[in-house]
Amino acid sequence: MAAHGLDEPDMELGPLFDPFEIRGLRLNNRIVMPAMGRHFNDDGVPSEAYVDYFRRRAAAGTGLLITEVASVEHPVSQAHPGYARLHGEDALESYGRIVEAVHGAGGRIIPQLVHCGTVREVGASPNPDLAPLSPSGLYLPFESFGDKPAVRQVAEPASVKDIDAAINGFARSARYARALGFDGVQLHGAHGYLIDQFFWDKMNRRQDAYGGSLVDRTRFATEVIRAVREAVGEDYPVFFRWSQWKQQDYWAKLCQTPAELEDFLTPLSEAGVDIFDCSTRRVWEPEFDGSPLNVAGWTRRITGKPTVTVGSISLDHDPLPSKEVGDRPAERQLHGRCPRSIQHVVGMLGRSECDLVAVGRAMITNPDWTRDLRDRRWDKLGNYSADALARLH
Repeated sequence: MAAHGLDEPDMELGPLFDPFEIRGLRLNNRIVMPAMGRHFNDDGVPSEAYVDYFRRRAAAGTGLLITEVASVEHPVSQAHPGYARLHGEDALESYGRIVEAVHGAGGRIIPQLVHCGTVREVGASPNPDLAPLSPSGLYLPFESFGDKPAVRQVAEPASVKDIDAAINGFARSARYARALGFDGVQLHGAHGYLIDQFFWDKMNRRQDAYGGSLVDRTRFATEVIRAVREAVGEDYPVFFRWSQWKQQDYWAKLCQTPAELEDFLTPLSEAGVDIFDCSTRRVWEPEFDGSPLNVAGWTRRITGKPTVTVGSISLDHDPLPSKEVGDRPAERQLHGRCPRSIQHVVGMLGRSECDLVAVGRAMITNPDWTRDLRDRRWDKLGNYSADALARLH
């Protein structure tokens, strides 16, 4: 294997195209398209345009596709009608066509299961008369790049009966996913949605078994994981997405040290997670002082489980703010060279710091991203702008 120097134009890409296998799921390579909220849905039913959207990326060789957030079967899980849902005959029929198309193109696909908690627009929920569910009934608006909105009370704290109903909703939708032929499931425990609201002390102020210490705040998630595992069986992969940062606070950290991270991850791992999808905004940023490891590297070191790394891979710009004075500059001018972020993740794979590499925004506009990478068409890998969100490419 060639050395992975930062400016090496002819570096070895082999690790990205090695196969990967877990619990019967075999991927042709290590490249993943992560879940992204495109919201081309009608009352929760995925648009027919998604059939070709996912098929094109599978045909280009992307190893694994993850659908956008799919609300679980619970009365207030859906943030608004533009979000997809993985329950109801109409939505399940649409997902069935997507799965068939991806498999027909030689690809693999899993859904991302989510409960929004209090993250929903007022008046936009399909059940606007029902109070949202959350650990402490708290709501925090999304971050506005420096604005610091206040937490406010919007509902009563969830009862144990409410919690059980939400857990059962995750399990039912996971069972539907397996029946439809999906190749696994991902549980969305990141970005300030319901599972993450239980993790986050700013949103979880409970004094019972579902609140308190960092470890105690993992209880809801571990019960969801165990219920999903029982629903889908032992031979079916369960992914779990988590993040330090939140849509409501880009600088939030659940875990300040590696020791806290171990306390947090261990119950989740023991509950039955197969693969941790570690959401970060920039893949190259170290998670803790004194180590070059990002959060995926730390998660793999602590749990021994496979991880997915993600964050601005091959983007020609990054619109999100950074606290780092020396933040890596944008990859605007590639000049026929392999993007530095690609070189970085190849190095991570080679050092066993991650197992899969997720490419989000860059793949929104370019369904052929994986093929272009294989063919070393570097200048095609980083094109993205917010205008691209207006349609499915």
